[in-house]
Formats: sequence, structure tokens, C-alpha cells
Amino acid sequence: MAFYETVFIARQDLSVAQVEELTTFFTDILKKEGGKVLKTENWGLRQLAYRIKKNRKGHYVLIESDTAPAALLEMERNMRIHEDLLRYMTIKLEAASKGPSVIMGGGERSNDNDTSEREVA
Repeated sequence: MAFYETVFIARQDLSVAQVEELTTFFTDILKKEGGKVLKTENWGLRQLAYRIKKNRKGHYVLIESDTAPAALLEMERNMRIHEDLLRYMTIKLEAASKGPSVIMGGGERSNDNDTSEREVA
């Protein structure tokens, strides 16, 4: 099994409870196929960079899993045909992440131009 990170964007007119039901629906697919869900994060209603299907905002959700590729393909197939989803993307990870994601304020990205560690004259 491998580690995967999936982020999907749900329509803006859904309630938080409906978004949680969607997340449960997709994680249940992974669990039914023998995978493990390591982390789920609801990033909330956020502004989109451009309109998608007449929506200016969307509910962002992250699912991190340790699963077989077949289970992931089944989840993505269901995402493709679900009318409440605007977009989704899955990437393969080298290892499972530790702690919350950067969006949730759990870590800092390294930046060579960061002056917080250097003396500023």
C-alpha cells in the first residue's frame, strides 16, 4: 500500500454537515477496500481563483490515506460522477505527514528569503 493525499472542492451552497457526509462517503470507500484513512481536514469555505461551474467559492477537504491503488481508483471514480464536487486532485506521498497541514497552520514552509533566522542590519 502507498500513501496518498486527496483534496476535493465541494460546491459553495452545501452545508458543513453535507460536506462532512461527502467526506465520510469517500473515506468509507477507502476503508471498505482495506485502506486506512490517516487524516481528514476540512479547510472550510474558501475563495476560488476563478469560477468553476458558476461557483466563486468552494468547501475544501483534505483526505490523507494509506491504501491500495484499486481503492483509490474507486474513490476517484465516485468523485468524478458526484454532482456536488467541483474538482479533486490526488498525489502520491513518499511518507505520511506528521501533524496538521500547512493550510491549517501546522507547519512552515522553508523559504530562502526568510529573515526571521538571520540578523537584519
